[in-house]
Amino acid sequence: MKAKLVALFKDNKQFLMFVLAMLLMRTAVADWYLVPSSSMYPNLVEGDRVFAYKLAYDIKLPFTDVVIKKVSEPQRGDIVTFASPEGGTRLVKRVIGLPGDTIEMVDGRLIVNGEMMEYQAVDASSVHLTPQREYQGQQLVYQESLGEFKHDIIAMPERAALRNFEPKIIPADSYFMMGDNRDNSNDSRFYGLVKRELIGAKVVRLFFSLDPDNYYLPRLERTIGKAI
Repeated sequence: MKAKLVALFKDNKQFLMFVLAMLLMRTAVADWYLVPSSSMYPNLVEGDRVFAYKLAYDIKLPFTDVVIKKVSEPQRGDIVTFASPEGGTRLVKRVIGLPGDTIEMVDGRLIVNGEMMEYQAVDASSVHLTPQREYQGQQLVYQESLGEFKHDIIAMPERAALRNFEPKIIPADSYFMMGDNRDNSNDSRFYGLVKRELIGAKVVRLFFSLDPDNYYLPRLERTIGKAI
């Protein structure tokens, strides 16, 4: 039996080394991630496959969550993957609050360290995908300014949602996450802050996108390799 295993390894050595290298890369360097829901519309849509860079913040021991060396810290506006504090499911959200920040929300508008963030209405008629299948009511798109960082969000004024919360002081090594689809996102408003060690990777580019409402055909309008 041992001789057969040795012979099998020799005959398939290059293939097995390739598989091992791919596993090492996916667990320690980079991975692709399927966006499963509409919580990050209009920037990430259900069916997107995105490139998640695991060395953006930490170098970890392969196949573990043991940090060998910190590379950098997550920044406000980064889109990251992380293990949910509730059950460990891998999620993708945007970093809104950093350690030391005071975060609150009033009528759907964020206040960061006492400063109201700026919101500008965006014409969503032709340039934005909105999750119409999931919600048929009014959907508005705004450009939210988090300091110098600007990105688009969706608001659903007719939908019951959590649009207000009291000021929260974020402790060290913790982050406040939110989805860009603000009125349809299960995020830090519900499951609380996310510890730094739970953050796995930074989402940086779009691989490709398949449309679950159209037989999983490719979305040709989603630009492959687009920076996120």
